[in-house]
Amino acid sequence: VTVEDPIEYELGGVNQVAVRNDIGLDFASALRSILRQDPDIVMVGEIRDNETADIAVKAALTGHQVLSTLHTNDAAGAITRLDDMGIEPFLISSSILMTCAQRLVRRVCANCREEFQPEPEVFTRLGIEQAETVFYRGSGYDRCKGRGYLGRLAIIEALTVTESIRRLIMKRASAAVIKNQAVAEGMKTLRMVGVDKALEGQTTLEEVLRVAADDH
Repeated sequence: VTVEDPIEYELGGVNQVAVRNDIGLDFASALRSILRQDPDIVMVGEIRDNETADIAVKAALTGHQVLSTLHTNDAAGAITRLDDMGIEPFLISSSILMTCAQRLVRRVCANCREEFQPEPEVFTRLGIEQAETVFYRGSGYDRCKGRGYLGRLAIIEALTVTESIRRLIMKRASAAVIKNQAVAEGMKTLRMVGVDKALEGQTTLEEVLRVAADDH
């Protein structure tokens, strides 16, 4: 079951509920009603307030798989945002399995792709060494209307909530501390994933800088 505002795509086999604030059906009240049906999986379009966050977390603790979104800068920020909303750390640490952050970058046009070497400043800003590696960009073509890009792809930072992360949540650690621990355990940040996509020739380092310039 989903709760959305608005419903943008119809999904087969999914019961979709649209938020109707004009009749008092907000995210919290819709979620509360849905849980009475005991669904296996619940998707909440967005957690906007303490009440919705509280219901979603408690639903997860009672055996429901809950998916939702929050507006944050990175995956670790989603955890601290719930704390900011007034959710107790022990509830957050007990209910969350994973948080993800996503950005869309423009894809290099395959019709006009050419090899090139980015400016040294780009490597410096990204904090990576200037290596003898082939990068690509689009030179501009009719298909991409001279832009050098055609389509988009997602870069995703996925933070698995391990036991060490749970302990940090209990201590109300900052998003930066949680992020550093996750990286130490193997998580790739948005910028790391973006650089990988650039090395694969799918996007450019300039695009990575545009959407994920700060990794701290």
